[in-house]
Amino acid sequence: MFELDHVAIQTDDVPASVEFYVQNFAAEILYADATWAFLKVGQGKLALVTPSQHPPHIALRVEGSTLEAAAARANKPIDRHRDGTTGIYVDDPNGNVIELICYPEGETIYEKGSVQK
Repeated sequence: MFELDHVAIQTDDVPASVEFYVQNFAAEILYADATWAFLKVGQGKLALVTPSQHPPHIALRVEGSTLEAAAARANKPIDRHRDGTTGIYVDDPNGNVIELICYPEGETIYEKGSVQK
């Protein structure tokens, strides 16, 4: 099963962008550091990424087995991210980037309650 997880947009100043979304859209900070932030905005999530680290993308949440099968089909290694999630990036036929992301049970900062701000 595929579920829309988040949209990622690029910024050159993550802290300033976090402040903007918190002040103007009541975003809740799930994680933030100098180069990446993850915000909850209403019912959705927004990732703020730096151009040197991540492409702008949409992310679809998948189970581990689905991620493993997709990685094998795409011949890509599965990356482990700083928040404990795992994933791969693939391109659609038009060059749009799609992240397939998995939240391994018990391994993400979101479950452990150690969200950094």
